[in-house]
Amino acid sequence: MKTLRFSRKDLGIPYILFLIIFVVLPLLVLFYYAFTNGQGQPTLSNLTGFFTDPNTLGTLCYSFAIAFVTTCVCLLLAYPTAYVLAQSELKEKSVLVMLFVMPMWINFSLRITALKEILTLIEGNLAMHPFLNAVVGMTYDFLPFMILPIYTTLSRLDRSLIEAAQDLGAGDFAAFWHITLPLSVPGIVSGVSMVFLPAMTNYVVLDMLYNSTYIMGSLIGSYFASYNWHGGSMIALILLAIICVFTLLTRGMEEEDAQAVGGALL
Repeated sequence: MKTLRFSRKDLGIPYILFLIIFVVLPLLVLFYYAFTNGQGQPTLSNLTGFFTDPNTLGTLCYSFAIAFVTTCVCLLLAYPTAYVLAQSELKEKSVLVMLFVMPMWINFSLRITALKEILTLIEGNLAMHPFLNAVVGMTYDFLPFMILPIYTTLSRLDRSLIEAAQDLGAGDFAAFWHITLPLSVPGIVSGVSMVFLPAMTNYVVLDMLYNSTYIMGSLIGSYFASYNWHGGSMIALILLAIICVFTLLTRGMEEEDAQAVGGALL
């Protein structure tokens, strides 16, 4: 009886087919609609229209502001939490980590609905503070995505590096600033990417909090809802370009911090 043998190239065929069907082909469709008009003729009017329309530029700036503030708040809350959990010697540490991650297992709509009721009891009218409510909702939604990668990175740090720094005369703060913090950059970068980029487009939180403010996700949705696929595709491609630039910048920061740690130890 013959046995089936697969090479590594054969095992990669399903992945290649997946990329072609669900990544490459949709991107080709986006490019087609972004750089054509209603008659299917090539044009750059969609691109120039984005940068000349004050509505789209204002929405982009507002989305950046919400995403930036949300990311900063999540980072300020997540890093001390992850650091304490990683340094803790409690046997119940895994239970504490699970409590922080558990909201990710609960239905998104239920969590935001509960938050809306709490904010309504505190403020009364949610329309009075749209920016603040948007940041609170985004932080509540994305905070576990910031805690988990930072905690994972901190828990895997080589403690001998910190001990070596302390043996060379570094205090607790100096060891943290020059060793722990730079080595935790991969977790920070991962968490920032998982919070900042979705926060620019996740308009569902705003809609469920009765927030009438537009962000990039809701703007794209309005374009496609009005059957303006050409304008919506161009905005989606511009967001994709922003994501690529952001990824390249964060990767460069990660490499620089790794080199800085090596220089500090030397």
